[in-house]
Amino acid sequence: MLLEMHSHTKEHSRCSSIPAAELIRQAFAKGLQGIVFTDHHYLWKDDEILQVRRSSAVPDHFLTLSGQEVATPEIGDVIVYGADILFPHRTSLEEIRERCPAAALVWAHPYRKGRRPDDASLLLPFLDGVEIFSSNHSVLENSRALRDWHRLRFTAIGGTDTHGNGYAGLYPTLFDHPLDGVKELANEIRKGRCRPFLKEIPRSGAGSLVTEVTFGAKGFDEVRERIIIRNITSHHKWDKADRAFHIAEQLARQGFTAGPYRVPLPIDQEHDSMTLIEQGIRGKSLFDKILSASREDGLRYVRMAAHWLARLHECRLTLTPANEFLDREPDRLERYLERFTAINHPHARRAAEILSAIQKEEQRRYADNPDLLVQGHGDFHPKNILIGQDIQENRDTLFVAAIDFESSLRLPPAFDAGCFLAQFRNQFFHHEEIIRDFPEEVFINAYREASGIVEDDFPNQVELFRARANMSIAAYLIKLGLGDSTDLWRVLLEAEKALTGR
Repeated sequence: MLLEMHSHTKEHSRCSSIPAAELIRQAFAKGLQGIVFTDHHYLWKDDEILQVRRSSAVPDHFLTLSGQEVATPEIGDVIVYGADILFPHRTSLEEIRERCPAAALVWAHPYRKGRRPDDASLLLPFLDGVEIFSSNHSVLENSRALRDWHRLRFTAIGGTDTHGNGYAGLYPTLFDHPLDGVKELANEIRKGRCRPFLKEIPRSGAGSLVTEVTFGAKGFDEVRERIIIRNITSHHKWDKADRAFHIAEQLARQGFTAGPYRVPLPIDQEHDSMTLIEQGIRGKSLFDKILSASREDGLRYVRMAAHWLARLHECRLTLTPANEFLDREPDRLERYLERFTAINHPHARRAAEILSAIQKEEQRRYADNPDLLVQGHGDFHPKNILIGQDIQENRDTLFVAAIDFESSLRLPPAFDAGCFLAQFRNQFFHHEEIIRDFPEEVFINAYREASGIVEDDFPNQVELFRARANMSIAAYLIKLGLGDSTDLWRVLLEAEKALTGR
């Protein structure tokens, strides 16, 4: 049974502006089965509840109960469920427990305003549970509470702490069994037969354990909070992930947090446990969207991706050293070649010639021109680009977000453009209709229009980095055991053609 456990009404809490009947309607619209009013030092009478339920016009099975929020001297606000007496301000936990032994006492929003409850407080014997999710917590505070709950395994609830319109039911609590009254609810909390309503999905990640967490019930809209928790398993991987986290932080400061162009908002990092937490963005990869979209919609998505990239480059950020790209490049290209030589590939010599030509051209163009470099993405391709929509009925709320900044360096702008074109063609090569319906000029023209790049030599630079991306793809195919595949031969030829202009 899914309940809203923490709400304040206009009728009996001076801090609230939402009438009780509207709270009921909004919780019902979220798909919940009940609500508990928890006004400050007030208990609703049965006839009051009956009247407000009737005025809300929800079905009879929707449960409407009353608890009370009590300010205690020990830990601040505590929600008391199942007491039949009112407690005045600054009543102690001991007195509440002594006078109402069957009531359930839950610590309300203990993490708000940056507080970090210690283990002893979270496990106080007087408490029957802890509210770990709340609209009174920041995303960071909710994520900290989640980790403490998993670590200490105390009884936990979610409670929205609603005071206004539009967000009732965001953080409901799931009870294992049906309820028909507040005393039964208190008993279930005391026995630990409830938990915050959330979805945790483990996902694979290279060198990390990734969990996507979605809070609350969807209802008729989609405003649920999502976070991605990454537990890194190696120090080398941590250094790269930590660097990417800080680059995303800087992009967030440049405005990539809302509107049509975004990055996942970095939330928290913990060096000791090598844990990173970032915002989870609702949406699908550009790759998946194009597979199922109409041609008109798909072209729009491609143009938006090009505009995102142009906006990144136009920021002209200097977050990494200017010389890092060319200093690292010989080793990176050598690793690509090693994939060929390690298996005595028949085209290893050809690969060496292509890679040598790429490195020479990069040195010629950029070694003495650091001013031509911008902070780039470094791995910009359809599976690292998300397309989402804030309001499903409003196409004007479409947005594009890029993920995975571990390869971000100061790069020539053409690097990201060439990478996108090579990867787009490779990822969709076996979908001939997509290759036909989405010509490369769509992306390039949209990028150039948005970035203002007009120099005649830009297409040649894009082809250089298309060739480089193709050699990266070839090395990856060998890693997958596809060294003899026609796909590898194809990307080798395409790299060669890109360099020679044929």
